[in-house]
Amino acid sequence: MSETHAAIDALIKAHKVILFMKGNKQMPQCGFSARSIEALTGIGVDFETVDVLSDPAIRQGIKDFSNWPTIPQLYVNQEFIGGCDIITQMHGSGELHGLLGVSYTPPTAPKITLTDTFVTAIKSAMEDAPGGGMPRLQVSPRFEYGFGMSQEAAGDFQVAANGLTILVDPASAERADGITLDFRVGEQGGIIIDNPNEPPSVRRIDVHGYKAMRDLGEPHHLFDVRTEAETELAHIDSGTFLDAASMKSLLALDESETIVLYCHHGIRSMPAAAQLIEKGFRKVYSLDGGIDAWSIHIDTTVPRY
Repeated sequence: MSETHAAIDALIKAHKVILFMKGNKQMPQCGFSARSIEALTGIGVDFETVDVLSDPAIRQGIKDFSNWPTIPQLYVNQEFIGGCDIITQMHGSGELHGLLGVSYTPPTAPKITLTDTFVTAIKSAMEDAPGGGMPRLQVSPRFEYGFGMSQEAAGDFQVAANGLTILVDPASAERADGITLDFRVGEQGGIIIDNPNEPPSVRRIDVHGYKAMRDLGEPHHLFDVRTEAETELAHIDSGTFLDAASMKSLLALDESETIVLYCHHGIRSMPAAAQLIEKGFRKVYSLDGGIDAWSIHIDTTVPRY
């Protein structure tokens, strides 16, 4: 046995679940590796990864060792399982859960709400889409969203809502349950996603998106996290300076209310927004570029400083 094969054999024997991949758990370096990481992470088991890009000998050696031409490669209990397609298929069927000793509940079709504006926009886009197919929604374990047109695949759910049918793959079904899809028209428009399953995090909104929010009359609360001296130099209409009194009023709001925070350049508003997330608020936005970007791109009457 060569030195490289001996090293690979030792790694496989040392770890119950090990994935030879491009990159690592935190930063996969190819789509196939990313999909494999998502499957394992979604199951919730501990596993080890080996970055084949950092060692050319391992990169070729694992292919020879497994007699398998591609990366990634998964081993469980020293048994070679397969590559990305096999990992994905076994994850979708529940077979991978069983192999890893994790209980599996077959997914059910998610409930999805589609607004009239969304349905109109998607049906219009479908008329011009080459190749046909159906609309597809994907939600990754990190709640990254994909929406496009594709053919139906085995196991897909056909979810009908408001006169439109959308494909949802089994792996996305639970994360998509209860989601609302809306559409904002205009130059800065696009699909708007409201997913109650998504862990709360600070949302960033640029000044054009925020102007659209105001123009459409979308209910929200605007707070200024700058110093009092800065508010005397310039401010955005309808905003409230965030002092002790207004903070008390803010914290009394329902946690589902939409809150937008702004500062000078969008730097101070991010940690302030993160603090509100920690207190349980779910829809907190930080205005990218702050009042300076607002003055440059939206309202030039607002003084710059």
